[in-house]
Amino acid sequence: METRNDNTIRNRAGRTISDLVMAELFFVQATIESASALGDSISELREQLSANGANSEREELVSFLKRTRDQLVEPYTTRYRFFRDLVQEEDKDAA
Repeated sequence: METRNDNTIRNRAGRTISDLVMAELFFVQATIESASALGDSISELREQLSANGANSEREELVSFLKRTRDQLVEPYTTRYRFFRDLVQEEDKDAA
């Protein structure tokens, strides 16, 4: 005979596994998007260096690197926020 405590533990375990799978899917999506942004940025940098040669302004490169950093991190932060909001909403519904 299954007790209420056993059922609660089983529900929590199922929820944890479901959350883990969702988090992994979001992570994979973010990684793919980030890799794409990195490839685009490398192409852009190559074009910029070819056009300007070694005379690229330091400020241009710093600006480019900051923009690239933001493009690489954005997929992870967006999906993390979405996942966090999803989990919080499910917690509200479960309560």
